Amino acid sequence: MLTATEYKSMTEVNPEIINQLEKLQFYIEAEHYKGYDPYDTLTSPIPFKIFTRYGQAIATQIQKRNPFNIRPLLGIKKDYNPKGMGLLLHGYSLLQQTFPDKNYNSQIQFIYNWLKSNRSKDFKNACWGYNFGWASPEKYLPPFAPTVVATSFIASGIYEYYQLTKDASALDLLISISEFIMNDLPVTETENGICYSYSPFMKDCCYNASLLAAETLAKVYSLTGNDELKDAAISAVNFVVAHQHDDGHWKYKIDPLTGKERHQVDFHQGYIIDSIRNVIRYASIDDMDWNTAVSKGLHFYMNEQFFNTGQSKWRIPHIYPVEIHNQTQGIITFAESSDKEYKEFSGIVLNWTIRNMQDPKGYFYYRKLKYYTNKLSFMRWSNAWMFLAMSKYVASQKTTK
Repeated sequence: MLTATEYKSMTEVNPEIINQLEKLQFYIEAEHYKGYDPYDTLTSPIPFKIFTRYGQAIATQIQKRNPFNIRPLLGIKKDYNPKGMGLLLHGYSLLQQTFPDKNYNSQIQFIYNWLKSNRSKDFKNACWGYNFGWASPEKYLPPFAPTVVATSFIASGIYEYYQLTKDASALDLLISISEFIMNDLPVTETENGICYSYSPFMKDCCYNASLLAAETLAKVYSLTGNDELKDAAISAVNFVVAHQHDDGHWKYKIDPLTGKERHQVDFHQGYIIDSIRNVIRYASIDDMDWNTAVSKGLHFYMNEQFFNTGQSKWRIPHIYPVEIHNQTQGIITFAESSDKEYKEFSGIVLNWTIRNMQDPKGYFYYRKLKYYTNKLSFMRWSNAWMFLAMSKYVASQKTTK
């Protein structure tokens, strides 16, 4: 690991931030990258399935909100989460690129090899899901059923791994992922563009999920020059840009038949902004409407989703709970902006999060409510995301020096 002195001499980042990143890294590695998850209830041997998917959804939501860790009593074990592993691969690969004199090779190779060996079964093309079943009133996805969200974040990790190593197997995986998106996901076509579905199992229109698909296609296009991927990514961005609201925000999803949108304004705003910027970057797009959408989105995101202290709101207009995922996404989205004001605000969000949500052991808390803090440690949802966020912040600081 880098010492605080080494980091400061290289980047002039606050040594305390480096110290906390190292503590988080030590915790993650001591746990061997395994952990609990807010949504892991259905990995219990208790047969929740007898209660139908409604009962499964209720059990998951109750457990998600439980501030006491009764998972051992339910037979739930710490495990690898594919998306969490993808986030960690991304973070370690960034750190290795940022500090080439340091050696993260053992961590990077272990995680990459694990991802290669743990693709979703029964699919020709590379894709991943979660290590637990996930239920809602509308649908049930069994363990490891692929989603474009999990697959796209893993693709981002593999992309950074490929930039670092030029491993041909990584490029093969990325091409296979693009084929999963192009061939296995249902697509909604409208006059505004196309929208990729969340999973191969049903057609829907979730803005951030579709844009994660577009971002992945743009990254693979940048490596292969396949214009079909670029054209699909452009069409998917056009669809989402057309549904931005006047104040700069996006809803969560839309029913294309009725035009009714689901109101949920939270960290997914950052997902959308990041994906549009990444399609611009990797597909070499210069579109005034897209640039305006990003500008409006960033303004709304910083001024409405966050207080000037760096604390985020949960889902606008609700303030509590302060959700670690909202904090991590703010750090990432603002750190990757070219605007000095947003870059500086990334540091404010990060410092607030360290002061208020990091445990002395190094891991980060799940939620901070008005009168108490849920201090449970979740590897994917909290720690992998914070590891990536802190890695991106440190990388952005070195880039600007």
